[in-house]
Amino acid sequence: MIEYAKVKEASDFIASKIGEAPEYGIILGSGFAKAVSNLEVETVIEYADVPNMRCSTNSMHPGKFVIGKFNGKQVICMQGRIHMYEGYESYEVAFPVFVMKLLGVKTLIITNATGAINASYNVTDFVLIKDHINFSGDNPLRLGIDPRLANACCDMTYAYSPALREKAKAVAAKHGVELAEGVYIGVFGPSFETPAEIRAFRIWGADLVGMSTVPEVIAASACGIELLAISLVTNMAAGMTVDKLGLDDITAAMDGVPERLGKLLDGIIE
Repeated sequence: MIEYAKVKEASDFIASKIGEAPEYGIILGSGFAKAVSNLEVETVIEYADVPNMRCSTNSMHPGKFVIGKFNGKQVICMQGRIHMYEGYESYEVAFPVFVMKLLGVKTLIITNATGAINASYNVTDFVLIKDHINFSGDNPLRLGIDPRLANACCDMTYAYSPALREKAKAVAAKHGVELAEGVYIGVFGPSFETPAEIRAFRIWGADLVGMSTVPEVIAASACGIELLAISLVTNMAAGMTVDKLGLDDITAAMDGVPERLGKLLDGIIE
C-alpha cells in the first residue's frame, strides 16, 4: 500500500527546503536534463536525500529535484526519473507524483524518449501522448493507496488532458514545431522490444513504445492532477528498419533536442 505517512514525510522534507509551493511539476525523461536551462533555480535536492524516495541508477537521469521559477511560475522539476527496469515496483516509480500532490502541484508535464511504431513519425519528432496501453504488467495502485492521497479506482478516460494538448499544439504552431499525437504503449524493459512485439503493438493501435511514463500518468490521474505528456522519437522501433537498436542511437538523437523542448515547455507553462 502507498502509505500517506511516507509520502507526507517526503513532501514535508522538500517543503522545508523551499519557499513558495510549486503549482507545476515537470518530469524530464532520458537526456532532457538541460531542457529547463531557463529555470531560475532556487533549490536543488538529490533524490537520495529525500525520505522514502528511490534513486535513479541510469546515467542519463541525474536524479535531482530542481525547484524555482520557470517563466514566472513556481515549478518543481525532476531531472531524471526512475524506472521499473531498475528493479523498482511501479508504486515506487510513481511515488514522486504523490509527493508533488501534497506539495500543491496541480499540473504535471511528463517527457520521455520513445521508439516510433507509427511509420509516419521521424526521429527527433515530438509527439503528444493522447492515450496509453499499459503492457508493463503492473499498476502503481495495485496494492492500494491511502484515500487522503488518491482514488484507487480512478477514471483514465481523460488522463491526458485534452485542454492541455490543445494549448501545447497552439504553442508548437507559434514556434513552428511539428507536434503530432499518438498512443503510447508502456513496456517493462530494459531490453528493447522484438519485431514481432512491435507488429502486435501496431495492431493494437500503438504509435509509440517506451519503458516509462505509464505509472506516473496513472498516479497523476488518481491524484486529480492535470497532465500533459510529450514524447521525443529517438529511434524507429524494432523491425521498422534493418538497423539494430542501441543506446548510442538514442543519445545521438538528443543532439539539440533539449533546447527545442525547453522552448516548448516555456511557452506551455506561460
